[in-house]
Amino acid sequence: MSAPTIDLTKEEAPRPASPGAERSRRRHGTAAGRYGLRGIAFLYLGVMVVLPLSAVVAKGFGGGMASLKDAFSQIGAREALTLTIEMAILVALINAVFGTIIAYVLTRYRFWGRRFLSTVVDIPFAIPTLVTGVMLRALYGPNSPVGAFLQDHGITVIFARLGILVALLFVTLPLVVRTVQPIMQELDPAEEEASRVLGGGRWTTFRRVMLPHLRPGIAAGSLLALARALGEFGAVVIVSGNIINKTLTAPVLISQLITGFKPEAAAAIGTILFGLAFVLVLIVERLVSHPERKS
Repeated sequence: MSAPTIDLTKEEAPRPASPGAERSRRRHGTAAGRYGLRGIAFLYLGVMVVLPLSAVVAKGFGGGMASLKDAFSQIGAREALTLTIEMAILVALINAVFGTIIAYVLTRYRFWGRRFLSTVVDIPFAIPTLVTGVMLRALYGPNSPVGAFLQDHGITVIFARLGILVALLFVTLPLVVRTVQPIMQELDPAEEEASRVLGGGRWTTFRRVMLPHLRPGIAAGSLLALARALGEFGAVVIVSGNIINKTLTAPVLISQLITGFKPEAAAAIGTILFGLAFVLVLIVERLVSHPERKS
């Protein structure tokens, strides 16, 4: 009687995994991917943002408050920082008004050339700031027709504070517009129509119906413009003339201190500008996120 033969060519079919084991495997895989992406994000931001900022702060305040005192002892340092803050605040206020007007026109009116106007709003983002300075100098310079006409009437733009203001207004123009415009687009037109039916004019409708919803966006865009103006260098360095105690701004002063082999003083002033901008960004983040938390 022969022994039974065993077929070795056939493999045993794998047992299907239990539903619990499958869910556990997917959960662990999802968690690993989630924490891996978080780690990559934190690592990239740490290397590109946190590490350089930490180096600037450590360089600027390595000697404590003595470093800050030494920075302000530089010729024109106090005046440069004061001028920078004054110009930034003025730019934020002007942009709050005209940026809101432009956003209102783009969202509430339909006219020929509206798309072109919307594209023009974004041009300052596309043009390098150095090119902006060259354009303004070519337009308002003393040898240009416009600049000569203004000078004949006692208005000096280039190598004056007015030139700094114009340059900062140009580079920060889109910030308020693009912050307010999405909020205005989401407003219910029925509320505006009801206000007009009840006898309210456009200004009354805007002030009582739209403005309460737009205030956080206007404030956020204005603070972003303020923070952007604090650190502007490219356009200002060409149009201001960099005259000490007159048209020298803090970012340009930082550049001069670095070329003058005074990196500690430059880092101290740069840390002050960074601190101001950081606080402004935190306020903007709270203003933008507050309506979302409320809803």
